[in-house]
Order: sequence, then C-alpha cells, then structure tokens
Amino acid sequence: MSARRPPPAAENTQQGIRRRNLSLVLRTVADHGPLSRAAVAGRIGLTRAAVSSLVDELIRAGLLTELGLEQSGAVGRPGSALSPSDRGPCGIGAEVGMDRLAAIAVDLRGDVRARVTTEVDNRSRPAEAVLAELAALIDRVSGDARAEGLRPAGVAVAVPGLIARDTRTVVRAPNLGWRDVDLGAHLPYGSALTVDNEANAGALAELWLSGVTGDFVHVSAETGIGAAVVVEGRLLRGTHGFAGELGHVPVWPDGPKCACGGRGCLEQYAGEEALSRAAGLTAQGRPAALLRTLADAGDPAARRALRAAGTALGIALAGAVNLLDPRAVVLGGTLTGLAPWLLPSLERELTRRTARDGRPVLTVSRLGTEGPLLGAAHSVVRAVLDDPAGHGGGG
Repeated sequence: MSARRPPPAAENTQQGIRRRNLSLVLRTVADHGPLSRAAVAGRIGLTRAAVSSLVDELIRAGLLTELGLEQSGAVGRPGSALSPSDRGPCGIGAEVGMDRLAAIAVDLRGDVRARVTTEVDNRSRPAEAVLAELAALIDRVSGDARAEGLRPAGVAVAVPGLIARDTRTVVRAPNLGWRDVDLGAHLPYGSALTVDNEANAGALAELWLSGVTGDFVHVSAETGIGAAVVVEGRLLRGTHGFAGELGHVPVWPDGPKCACGGRGCLEQYAGEEALSRAAGLTAQGRPAALLRTLADAGDPAARRALRAAGTALGIALAGAVNLLDPRAVVLGGTLTGLAPWLLPSLERELTRRTARDGRPVLTVSRLGTEGPLLGAAHSVVRAVLDDPAGHGGGG
C-alpha cells in the first residue's frame, strides 16, 4: 500500500513543484490543523501569498474547507481556520479475516464515516466466494460514503497471506487455503485497488495513528502470527514482499508440522488454534476471547498455555531484535487482549536472549484487532495527501 506519485521526470518541473507544494500544504493541515493560512506558511516556509494560492486551489478541489475565524489569541487580524474536507475524497479499507469480512470508509480528517462487517468462517470457503462477498461489502460501504457526500479515492484490502511485491496477488495464505489468488481479477476496482498483508496494514496504522516513533516491529495474530518491520518511517518489505513472516520462524525445529510445510514454527505455539489445543478448548467461536475470559478467571490450563505462547514469542522475537535493533516491539491483533498473560514470559525470554544491553520497549496496540482495517483505509487517505493533484486538486 503505497502512495501514487508523479513520474520522476515531472518532479522538478513547475507543475511537479506545485504538486509537491499542494501536498505539503494539505498534509500540514491534516497533521497539525485546524490552521490558518499564516500558520501553514510559518510551518512550511513558503510565503503567505503562495500558501494562500495553494489553499484556494485545494478548497476548489474539495480537499480543504474553512471552519471560520481562528481564535489563536495572537495580536492582529484573525485568520480563517483550515481543515481537511469532510465531504471530499475518502479511503475505502477492507479486510479478509479468518472469521469476518469488513469494510470501512475514512475521510481526510481520519474519521470513520461508514462501516460494514459480517461474521463468517472463511477457512474452507473458495476464494471466489469470499471475494464476491467482500466486493458486495465494499460496494455497500462506498454507497454509504457517497450518501455522506464523500467520493471513494481508492480501495485497499488487507489479507492474512503473502502478497507478491507491487502486485495484488496472494501467493500463499495457508490458513485460508489460498494460493496464487489475484484479487485484481476478482474485485472490480481496476487501478484503484491495492492489496497488502494484514500485518503490514496494522503496522502502518500504528505508524500513522498511534504515535509509535522510531524503528519498530509490529506483531499481530489471528489463526496465524504475522509481523511487519518499520524502519525510518517505511515498511521493510524484502525482495519479494514477504518480509515479516515471524509466524514461520522455527522456535523448536523438531516441533509439530506447520501449514507452511516446516516444523516447529512459532504459529504452532502462539497462534489461536495452537493456544486452543494447549488450553484444552473445544468450544467454537473466537478462541482468543474465550482464553481471555478463562485466564482472567484464573483457569490454570489457559494461563499455562498463554505463558508457553509468550515464551515462544520471546524466542522468535529475540532473533528479530538481535538482527534489526528496533526501538520498540508492538503487540497487535488478538494479542492485545491476551497481553497481560503473554508479556511476563515474553519479556523474560527477550531479556535473556537479546545481545545488546536492554531490550526494546514492549507496547500493546491501542488499535487492537482494528489495526489492519484502519491501516488499509488510511493508506488510501495518505495517497490523497501525498498527491492531491492526482485526486482532484489541481494539475
């Protein structure tokens, strides 16, 4: 999920410079607003006249709106406060989960304006059926957004699987049973569609919405375990786009066979199904929610399973920490609700196995299981902020 940018040859032309300045103004208001024209000029170093011209263009394009006189307390004539429009472009984010399908619309202010979710077990369903239902949800949420005066600027889908770099193809999603599924062939959104791994989408949400700073590793879990690495504000994707497959790092090489074909993978000790087996759960539904209830009530089997999962996570993450030297490790997805029982053994293993002095900061995502869906939608919003001229703002 990356912003669409103008061709490199156009970047230093007068038009290219104006495109960049439009983006600079819009992003400044989105990140720090409401702001007056004078305040924007002071932040970005352009003249007030230049900023005013750019602001007028963005207002005409429906990307900025004026809220009224700014009450800044400063001496002099008050300016009109600017904010991203709540009736302009919006980002449509969608997620294929193991137990649900979901779609949301997020406006340029970052507000969720429409949402549709359906609870469904996608493990044994054909990809064509899952994606047909997802397309219907996306169309519903897009229609709801249009009724709010918004216009979808793109669709981004988060999937729990390996996505070939710069494509929309799920090379492999073992827990869904998918292999070489081109979402572009099943979802009728053309070039407006982007697809990414759910852990990557969750990491972007942490970067943009949770204020996580510095290099970090984001770990999320559902049936499987995924991770994403953010270095200097950007995702580390790897040569093929497969970086971050923490769930298939061997913890005990002679352990049980994994769906990926390997043995002793982290997923076999810390994934939802593995936790269910270890805790002796037989009930259907959401294992993480039941485990949390049992652990909170002091159930010894549930707590024992979670301690063992934390140990396995700590062993796998120690390798990532020693290799990458991140400032922080962020637990997301279903791990957030289980963190009180995972963290003690996880921290102990990280401390024992980290080569440097001091382990990274361990944090629990405040976004929880919503991270991938929010990250997907905000990736479209960021594309608009990065290139407003390509979404109705000048050019």
